[in-house]
Amino acid sequence: MAGHPDTPMAQRKQHAALRTVCVIPALDEQGKIGRLLERFPPRAVDQIVVVDDGSGDRTAEEARAGGAHVISHEARRGVGAAIRTGIDYALEQGFDAVVVMGGDDQDDPAEIAVLLEPLERAEADLVQGSRRLQGRRTIDMPLFRRVTTKTYSVIFRLLTGFPATDATNGFRAFSTALVRDERIRLHQAWLDTYELEPYLLFQAIRHGWRVREAQVTKRYHRDLGYTKMLPGRDWWRILRPIIFLRLGLRS
Repeated sequence: MAGHPDTPMAQRKQHAALRTVCVIPALDEQGKIGRLLERFPPRAVDQIVVVDDGSGDRTAEEARAGGAHVISHEARRGVGAAIRTGIDYALEQGFDAVVVMGGDDQDDPAEIAVLLEPLERAEADLVQGSRRLQGRRTIDMPLFRRVTTKTYSVIFRLLTGFPATDATNGFRAFSTALVRDERIRLHQAWLDTYELEPYLLFQAIRHGWRVREAQVTKRYHRDLGYTKMLPGRDWWRILRPIIFLRLGLRS
């Protein structure tokens, strides 16, 4: 199970069945990305890939120093485009599974194993992290985020029939077979920002892939800023894929 040449042996994962890459989209996460990489358990994944989406700080340098393979966008393209770049890399390199997590140190790398276990057992094709499954597991979650994420999950349940408790959580794992499905068209320009993640989740459910949730924890850093989202515009970007797909306006 050889990883990329610049991948430390400590990053090679415990699970033997699936060769896994962790994709981390990052924009101006200097001070957070290094701390996140330090918290990765030994052998959590085969390789860590940080996709630097045109950062204006030292995000890329800090990620390399932390042992990650870095792919850089020359200019900012959006979080969806960054995740797609990481997925393309996973497919090119022949990985079996992808873990996606934020570069802002809100997710716990020790919980990657929780997301991978259903994939390893062939019980799921996509495992969505949930901070609400079996009770809320968050630290310093702002009230606005608490209300909006819960409301979105209700809407997602109504439109898909899937019993989602946390449909906006960006911490997830999935098989590369899922993103090879020609019906799931990730290379659409309208998915470049926040649309790609709900699009992927909706399409996985719609096309009969096995989707389940797993309990994870989310930590918010109020002192450092917990989001780059603009409340009106970007929440619409998260909402519109499930509306467009449900109404047949997009595919």
